[in-house]
Amino acid sequence: MNIKANLSILDIIGHLLIWLVLTVITLGIALFFFPYSFARFVINRTSVVDNTTGVERKMVCDINIFSNVGHILLWMIITILTLGLGYLFYVYRVWNYALNNSRIQ
Repeated sequence: MNIKANLSILDIIGHLLIWLVLTVITLGIALFFFPYSFARFVINRTSVVDNTTGVERKMVCDINIFSNVGHILLWMIITILTLGLGYLFYVYRVWNYALNNSRIQ
């Protein structure tokens, strides 16, 4: 099996522009929601291709950005207490969570 990502430059630019504007408007608070959106954005545009049959099956990420507000608040506190160092760990934890809550259609 192979993994195939279908990300176009225009999709990426649009996604980044939206989050840049949100980050400026919210004075950086949107950056705690961004990793969830980014993980979901990439996973939902990825598919798994079976080498033997050539069948392509789409991956679907079942996370919702706003359903994880408690998790986000916890990591906000950790990030503030560690002077930003906690955010690096937060990004990895979000990807772990996103991949564990993904499925193949």
